[in-house]
Amino acid sequence: MPAFTRDEARDWAREKLVGAVNCTIPSFTGDLRGINEKAIRHDVRLALTHGFIGTLGVSEVSITLPEYLDFLRIVRDEAGKDFVVVHHGSWSNLEQNLEAVRGAEEAGADMVLLSYPPNFYPESEQEIYDYTKAVCDATNLAVILFPMYLWGFSPRIHPSDIPARLLRRLIDDCPNIAVIKAEGGFPSIQGIIECQRLFADEVVISMPLEAELIPLSQLFPIQLSATADHESLGPTIPKVMQLLRDEKFDEATEIFWQISPARKAKAALNAQGINGGSFINRQAWKFQGWLQGYNGGPLRQPTLRIHDGQMSILRKGLADSGLEPSMDPFREFFLGRNPV
Repeated sequence: MPAFTRDEARDWAREKLVGAVNCTIPSFTGDLRGINEKAIRHDVRLALTHGFIGTLGVSEVSITLPEYLDFLRIVRDEAGKDFVVVHHGSWSNLEQNLEAVRGAEEAGADMVLLSYPPNFYPESEQEIYDYTKAVCDATNLAVILFPMYLWGFSPRIHPSDIPARLLRRLIDDCPNIAVIKAEGGFPSIQGIIECQRLFADEVVISMPLEAELIPLSQLFPIQLSATADHESLGPTIPKVMQLLRDEKFDEATEIFWQISPARKAKAALNAQGINGGSFINRQAWKFQGWLQGYNGGPLRQPTLRIHDGQMSILRKGLADSGLEPSMDPFREFFLGRNPV
């Protein structure tokens, strides 16, 4: 059970969620028949060493729900009680998501990042409200609302993906909504500006995109950056968030410019999405983490691929940013640092 009641979720989030939350992608055995506990523990320990306050247990890979819940249990056991474990509410339909969120609560998660299935095609705000509220009502976990272009709600529902009036209804009716991951209307920053202006006194506003996080935090305080592939930059984002909290803006800005090559390399990879699939390349995320010492390792089919040219660009971006990526042969990524 979480360390708070549904009615206490927002107070818990305000006090607890200060810092950066990375992503942990499940690792598998070499024969791909099971999850790799040794590798998962390695990634959690490194996240702690890098200064992250928590991690998202990514579900958007080929993994069964029982395997995924075991994965969350391993994350919780390795991390200890003070590390924030976020369940990834990204399953095939509402029924599966309700089963998953109940299982995640039993497995020791603190929060759920609420996603919407690819086959969910709402034609009204009410349908989004009903789906979201059903998940919120099914759990005691703190909920992260996530306006995002990947759901395909824009422009059919609203250009901001989930409009402010709908966020208002959900915040009023679901006391365990504690965070808004404010990417609505991307690439515009209007989504986070609107959420900050309208809702920051009630829930925590998170900016997961470092390119927006560092500049905007110099204009108004952003206590949380969750959830994102911040592990791709090693300990950089926890470090820069501490500088921002200390109002050492010149030093934070220097880091912003320092990591520009890595940022541009990632942006170039993102632009290569195949056939407009609107799906995150978790293989690429896993590779970027491997460059910073995380496990890497094979993923099951179906998965997007990553090729030599892409890997070379990503590694060069980190090297040009002074972040000392692994120079191990690329073949080692596909084996992982803790092969079983």
